[in-house]
Amino acid sequence: MRYLILTYYKKPDGQIDETMAVAKNLKTRDIQCANVIIDFKKLEIVKATMSGTNVPKNFDNIVRYYAQHYESTIRRLFNENGYEMTLESDEANEPSADTVESTT
Repeated sequence: MRYLILTYYKKPDGQIDETMAVAKNLKTRDIQCANVIIDFKKLEIVKATMSGTNVPKNFDNIVRYYAQHYESTIRRLFNENGYEMTLESDEANEPSADTVESTT
């Protein structure tokens, strides 16, 4: 798998649901509907929007944020694309994606 795809849906009661998927290829629907698309082969952010607002496409910051919630999936995506990721805790006990090394 190559991409981590996250989509947010607002429910009628005001709550927001998040769906997460991984994919080998992007579909037109993913590009149109997803809020966040991370490419783990090129190590880049394809798309990052929240409520119609573009978010800075900083790969390290976005991966660090989602690693708090999807650590095993993110590790697997790095490994499957030839990278090794080390998550280290800082003073705030948040994971850090500071070390990404190619394993090829």
